[in-house]
Amino acid sequence: MQLRRCGTNAVLVEVDSLGEVEAVRAAVEAAELPGVVELVPAARTVLVVTEPGTLPAVRKILATADLAHRPRTVSDEVVIPVRYDGPDLDLVAETAGLTTAEVVDLHAGATYQVAFCGFAPGFAYLTGLPEPLHQPRLDSPRTKVPAGSVAIAGEYTAAYPRATPGGWRLIGRTDAPLFDPRRPTPALLTPGHRVRFEATR
Repeated sequence: MQLRRCGTNAVLVEVDSLGEVEAVRAAVEAAELPGVVELVPAARTVLVVTEPGTLPAVRKILATADLAHRPRTVSDEVVIPVRYDGPDLDLVAETAGLTTAEVVDLHAGATYQVAFCGFAPGFAYLTGLPEPLHQPRLDSPRTKVPAGSVAIAGEYTAAYPRATPGGWRLIGRTDAPLFDPRRPTPALLTPGHRVRFEATR
């Protein structure tokens, strides 16, 4: 673990894996320090933003954090209805050596966790994708992926909150309100949330 000072009231924690990112995030969150303003996890880092005077307490927590075993935390579960009719569903099935029904069963049967958010407002990278569905991005990204598209790429699955370019393989679509700036918490999915996809017609 490496700590890099970011301005006067933040520290960037650099680690070696996504699992260690989750351990850092969970350890700081479990400490419930009143001076922690924001936690921003990414693929290999966690930015901890604090109020003045709080960084020493954060450093103390990080010094004793067990990166191999994250603290147990209770997180909300979000269920997202999906119509599995994406344009890449057949490609995913063929690449995985499965039927399209088996792809749907695997994707909808897993429980995911929001590891971090990025790329676009409300875009959550979800871990927990069954290994047979791990697939590369498309060779040629689309110039416009429709809002609500449910997709997979590498070890992640996600749903596009708005229409953007993208190279993930599209397996379905949802009408869930993934991002609404008028809500107190604009993003439906935030780091730590558990997520399930529910197949609909």
